[in-house]
Amino acid sequence: MQVFKILRRPEWEAFHEDGKTTGAPVDLKDGFIHFSTAGQLADTLALHFSGEDGLLILAAAAETLGDALRWDPSRGGDLFPHLYRELSLKDVLWARPCSLGPGGHILPKGVS
Repeated sequence: MQVFKILRRPEWEAFHEDGKTTGAPVDLKDGFIHFSTAGQLADTLALHFSGEDGLLILAAAAETLGDALRWDPSRGGDLFPHLYRELSLKDVLWARPCSLGPGGHILPKGVS
């Protein structure tokens, strides 16, 4: 199963340069890296990134993240994947741009 992380372009550039990240400001504040499932991604974009362009969607295989990936209740009791360690570039299967269209964000191919 793939899980997805949304990053702004400067966050991605810093991650790509360093080879690791502890996440975006919200991740640092909460003490874990927020991920979404494919089914949660559109709502996460709408709630937390509304109107933002220049985003990237990163995919990771949940099973390779090990015990540091936990499923915690969040919006409406839905379980969300949270990573309780740094994310390494080697954890990332792919990173693709997420365009902003007239009706909101357009998910990249490969989100399923």
